[in-house]
Amino acid sequence: MSNNLHQSGVKLLRLLGRNAELVMDAYLNGSVDEQNLEPAAVNKLTESGILWRPEPNEPLRLSRNVRALLEDGLKDERNRQINANVGSALATIKTIAGHYREARASVDYSAAEAYLADLSEQVYSFTESLRYSVRVLWGRINNEFGYVGSLSAKIRENELAQSQVTDLLNGLEMFEFAELSELAGDIRELRRLLVTSLQETLTNCAQELSVVQSRLLELLGRFRQIQGRTRLLKGWLLFTDLHPEYEVADHVAHKQVPVLFNQAEALLAPAAADVNNIHHEADLMQVVASIRTISREQQALPVAEPSVVEVGATEEFDIPDNPLKQAVEQYFCAVIESGQNQSALDYLSEQGLPWDRESWIFQVIGGFEGLSEEHKQFFALEPLGHEHEIYDGNFIIQDVEIGLR
Repeated sequence: MSNNLHQSGVKLLRLLGRNAELVMDAYLNGSVDEQNLEPAAVNKLTESGILWRPEPNEPLRLSRNVRALLEDGLKDERNRQINANVGSALATIKTIAGHYREARASVDYSAAEAYLADLSEQVYSFTESLRYSVRVLWGRINNEFGYVGSLSAKIRENELAQSQVTDLLNGLEMFEFAELSELAGDIRELRRLLVTSLQETLTNCAQELSVVQSRLLELLGRFRQIQGRTRLLKGWLLFTDLHPEYEVADHVAHKQVPVLFNQAEALLAPAAADVNNIHHEADLMQVVASIRTISREQQALPVAEPSVVEVGATEEFDIPDNPLKQAVEQYFCAVIESGQNQSALDYLSEQGLPWDRESWIFQVIGGFEGLSEEHKQFFALEPLGHEHEIYDGNFIIQDVEIGLR
């Protein structure tokens, strides 16, 4: 099988070499003139897949694969073909990786080696295609879409490139490296291809595509600015063609000159004193003499006589505890004495305490949280309430219950 492929490939390359001029003429002209060609040569090129006829009455053209080979090899700036079908490449890579794992598990080393070679070719072809797409996009940006003539065509090419960048970025988001890592398992060859190589290439290309996208937006803004100015100039020329008797008015004679025509610099410079002019010396001396003198010296303040400072004992004072806090402490003591769980609101109503229910519950919770870890381990606080009728996950506390552990 391998020997047959080798012979077929050599035969195809020799056929391309013998018909190099014909292939390049078809590449540059878009089609082949069959009148000046030998029918046998045309039949060989058609049978080998180098030339093809789209319709029965259409001339022969180069096949897509041969044209792509020439575009890549010649670095043709007219090439606008970018393969953004990332999903198909990802599915193919996963499928071949599954074949390799199965052949490896069944100890079929010859099949595993063949699948590994196919997988390497798929991964390297995909990464090279991705890098090639990025190079094509940069080539369009660097020459500012110079392969088209009009500004409108440049804008359309820019929008096409932006859609291709978006498709590539959306396709790269399909790669889940956690899934690829699980697929590779502990097989070193698969981890090198599916995780290390792919992740490094995709990260670099994603960063570069983000820069390409920003540059395309910047270039599109400049194109639209130039297009707007061009339309303004063309509109003015069209107006002068339709109104040949139109004459520009003398805007200098107007009281208010439009900003569009008021672009000349001022004729008189701003006024300033010329210290080198001797005729201004008297005026300058008068200005200097009228300047007031500012004294920066500070008058010395009289120092007060030293006084005797007597240090005495500090008076003792007590800070009364908060009555609400004291009531909460008594509530905890009542729980300890009874040895049974007791509701905070029930205790509030039994004792006839004057505080409102909400402040009492907050103070009980705060008192429990304020206990030291040593004392808190003896108590247990359980909120009493109900779930919200509409919003799930919201628990409304109506009361708390304190008990001993």
